[in-house]
Amino acid sequence: MTVKPILCVVTSHPIRGDSGEPTGFAMVELTHPLEVFKAAGIPVEIASIRGGHPPIDFFDLSDPINDRFWKDKEFRGALAHSLVLADLNPSRYSAVFFAGGHGTMWDFAESSAVQKIVREIWEAGGIVSAVCHGPAALVNARLSDGSYLVAGKRLAAFTDEEEAEVKYTEVVPYLLASTLKERGALHQPAPNWSENVVIDGRLVTGQNPASAHGVGKALVDQMTARS
Repeated sequence: MTVKPILCVVTSHPIRGDSGEPTGFAMVELTHPLEVFKAAGIPVEIASIRGGHPPIDFFDLSDPINDRFWKDKEFRGALAHSLVLADLNPSRYSAVFFAGGHGTMWDFAESSAVQKIVREIWEAGGIVSAVCHGPAALVNARLSDGSYLVAGKRLAAFTDEEEAEVKYTEVVPYLLASTLKERGALHQPAPNWSENVVIDGRLVTGQNPASAHGVGKALVDQMTARS
């Protein structure tokens, strides 16, 4: 049986608000899940809000998985030519995965393309997953009946306490965990920086960079169980 690809989505936003500091997607939050997807033999496509080479934050080649992917021509090519999210047909994918990084806080929640891909993959029975700031994609994601996808669902996301610890509480446009709770999400926090993966049916989320591998594994486990 042919497995539909996982769509991996990253931010296109390069600057942390008015701080002037560069940001983008957190590299480890893409490469660590990708390693799991690749080991499972599941095809992957990479998209961003605007397409082309997305901005990278936490570019750390001392991480061996980051280093290995960065030296991989296929990965570098896919990243440099990331697909434009709005151009994609959601029915082509078995799951969507949203990587984090502070840039997501400025473009995921307001993106109609994000909202469409989440709604259509979810309503087709696919898996929706995200890690760290990636759940910004879920802030305004509504189902066809107008309800928020996260309402009444357990999830993990970058916590307000972690945001305070990195001193970006006053920089980000909203606090992610608090805003998801306002949408009816049942936020399940763990101590700062500890691995925390929460699975609620077809919704798979993780709290922070340490959770990236676990989110990838949980997503693959879900796909394997359903195949």
